[in-house]
Amino acid sequence: MKNLLVTALCLGTLAAMLQAFRPHPPRSAPKPKNIIYILADDHRHDFMGFTGKVAGLQTPNLDRLANEGAHVQNAFVCTALCSPSRASILTGQYPHKHRVVDNIAPLPNGLKFYPEYLQKAGYKTAFLGKWHMGTEGDSPQPGFDYWLSFKGQGVYYNPTFNINGKQVAHGDSSYTSDLLTDYALKWMGSLDKSKPFALYLSHKAVHADFQPARRHKDVYANIPINYPRSFYLTATDSSKIWGPRPSIDPEIGQLKVNLADTPNWVKAQRGSWHGVDYMYHGSIGFNDFYRRYCETLLSVDDSVGRVLQWLDENGLTETTMVVYMGDNGFSFGEHGLIDKRHMYEESMRVPLLIRCPAVVKAGTKLTQVVQNIDIAPTLLEWAGLPKPAQMQGDSFLPLLQGQSVAWKNQAFYEYYWEANFPSTPTMFGLRTDRYKYIFNHGVWDANELYDLKADPFEVNNLIRSPAHQEIAKDMKRQIWEWLEQTDGLQIPLHPTLQKRVDHRYRGTY
Repeated sequence: MKNLLVTALCLGTLAAMLQAFRPHPPRSAPKPKNIIYILADDHRHDFMGFTGKVAGLQTPNLDRLANEGAHVQNAFVCTALCSPSRASILTGQYPHKHRVVDNIAPLPNGLKFYPEYLQKAGYKTAFLGKWHMGTEGDSPQPGFDYWLSFKGQGVYYNPTFNINGKQVAHGDSSYTSDLLTDYALKWMGSLDKSKPFALYLSHKAVHADFQPARRHKDVYANIPINYPRSFYLTATDSSKIWGPRPSIDPEIGQLKVNLADTPNWVKAQRGSWHGVDYMYHGSIGFNDFYRRYCETLLSVDDSVGRVLQWLDENGLTETTMVVYMGDNGFSFGEHGLIDKRHMYEESMRVPLLIRCPAVVKAGTKLTQVVQNIDIAPTLLEWAGLPKPAQMQGDSFLPLLQGQSVAWKNQAFYEYYWEANFPSTPTMFGLRTDRYKYIFNHGVWDANELYDLKADPFEVNNLIRSPAHQEIAKDMKRQIWEWLEQTDGLQIPLHPTLQKRVDHRYRGTY
């Protein structure tokens, strides 16, 4: 019996030794953590099919992103204007810190963009599309191995691109959104798939003057118009209202409205370039304006779909973080306004969709407040990199992963007066999950306080309500403390030779 036990032990030892020396298949290398950031211009937060806001609007690929990833429902920008918002996305800083405070301010020396850190970590990086920061140029910028851009706002048809320093013209009615996507897919297809990459795809669409792709022209010619409940509230003379008078939602009669404290600049802007009574110098009616915007958006949705399909076909879906966002929102008649710049919800709120199956559970809905300054730290953390000290935003990757972490419930806002659009004043503001306080700086006008739960349309200004004085006082205090603590007490000024424009009369002075 003893001999049998010894023999068994020896055989077991021998088997273990043979197993140890048996060749094992090599472990597969971990898949790279890729990044695709897609930015749309002037896309407001609720103009997507799955929100149900716009009757008839279909965005199947944006809907797919939301269904397969996360919809950040309370995403906001620090300034609802192209250049400042784009600089905040790239730097993780507030506008008063990076100092790109309008659409013509030059890029200050020393700004660091998040792709520069990715480059140093071994990422291949590319920028394709609208840059629109620091003059109207299209020259390559730091942080990108591959560069494709165009001057200023660009054009929708037959664009000329600066591709790595060379001017390349396109004709034959080629459409910019489609071309940008073509080049993006070609660049990704040229890469070593075992190495990480970061793509920044920055669409011109859906910036005015809206021009849909030919395949989308008039597809929404008959969709109903969703007139906002505050469309007529600032009208003083209905006989001067531009275009046909729409029927207003009957619920407007149930709203408590304080027109006495509607800021004068808001009332005055109704008859200007950015108002519904004289929009873009009366060059287009509101209904056509609304429908053409929706049609132009469809090419962006197509672009998203093509990018997602490419990831699927190349086996890179699982560990590629796809982020879709708008650089600012857009007004469609709220308070009698169009366009952006102001701090009302439709202007400062943006769409933000994120898909990355490795870390984001499908169908996630985040209700926490996220701002554009939080994008760069989040992408860097996904890549395994620390947040640089100068970045003022925070990574919300833990929120995407479903972790329970302490997080902010407020968004700060700033906008600086522009010489070429002088009807909107400098403003500073704070939005919490309940209230919004707007300080209209440098004008003899009313400041604003809104209870967003009781008054989601921001038509009942509580700034003189006795019951809300302590709330207003505290929020104003927080704004000035924020500015002081983040070096924002001096309004950034930049020399400019641009003429001051009065869009009421088409004049310059």
